[in-house]
Amino acid sequence: MANREKNKKTLLELAKLSQNCCCADCGATDPDWASCTLGIFVCLNCSGTHRNLPSVSRIKSIRLDFWDDELVQFMKSNGNRAAKNFYEKFVPVFYYQPQPDDCEVLREQWIRAKYERMEFAEKNRDRPYTADVYEGMLWKKGKDNGQFLERKFVLSVHDFTLKYYKEDESKGPKATISVKDLNATFQPEKIGHAHGLQITYCVENHTRNLFVYHKNGQEIVNWFNAIRAIRLAYLKTAFPTASNEEQREPFKKRWFILDSLDRKLLYFKTQLDAIELGVVFIGPENHGYSVRECVPKGTRGNKWKCGVIVETPDRQFVFMCEQERDQREWVEALKTIISKPMMPQDYTTEANIRRRR
Repeated sequence: MANREKNKKTLLELAKLSQNCCCADCGATDPDWASCTLGIFVCLNCSGTHRNLPSVSRIKSIRLDFWDDELVQFMKSNGNRAAKNFYEKFVPVFYYQPQPDDCEVLREQWIRAKYERMEFAEKNRDRPYTADVYEGMLWKKGKDNGQFLERKFVLSVHDFTLKYYKEDESKGPKATISVKDLNATFQPEKIGHAHGLQITYCVENHTRNLFVYHKNGQEIVNWFNAIRAIRLAYLKTAFPTASNEEQREPFKKRWFILDSLDRKLLYFKTQLDAIELGVVFIGPENHGYSVRECVPKGTRGNKWKCGVIVETPDRQFVFMCEQERDQREWVEALKTIISKPMMPQDYTTEANIRRRR
């Protein structure tokens, strides 16, 4: 009994470490479950998917289940960071990594892709959603009667279009949609299917929607990521001087707040919003953080030219200020935080923010 309590205490301490305090798969905080075969800590929702992969993952509660010394040692020797470095080593920049509130099919296929199909462990792994042409059948909601009918869809990088066809393909596509204005998001409740995908595009300044699904979860997530892949390919062609991060979205005007106590740079859609759109952790220089003024290339959609680049261990952030004075003030304020050493609580804050992105 004493040994059981000792092992439970060790597991709880491991789960509180900065590298383990968020779910290895979706980033939810305070995971209470663990895969004793993969050596990772996960949340309740993600543990359900792991239970469906008995040949790959064995799930146990870190509070309620019995853990012998060997399994505890295995968890100590591995952990979420080690698993990420192996199973997520070659995740494509466009591939969507689910967050805690995302729908089940996204989370399930992300977990299966990592641990069951090992899609990201090898650099040159063949991934269908990266093909120049991706095609297949999807169930599409009819415009008039609302019924879902099978239609052939073709996504092509050669002309950067998405086409879909009715029964007689010889008559040509029913619609040809430019990738330029194409987007996709999962809407299972709106569509009435667990794999429901909403495809949005513009026609003559009017927004149009296609509601589709596929009975196979892997296939619909492949379509979702294929759309993201061709969007990135288009942006690389249309804006060749922009970096990968700049190509994902054009610049958008946001309201920023710098929280020096918690080392956080928060941004909001407007200054009246109560909830931030995102947050960037600002660590010290010896951890790989830096800030500098710049005039970056590829600043499409933005007339402001006073740039600020924030470097973190994971990525580079580019922000634009309207005036040089604002640029100098932001750089000085960020440098002040970067010059300060990390406090113990800062490590948890950093880990939580990284998993949210």
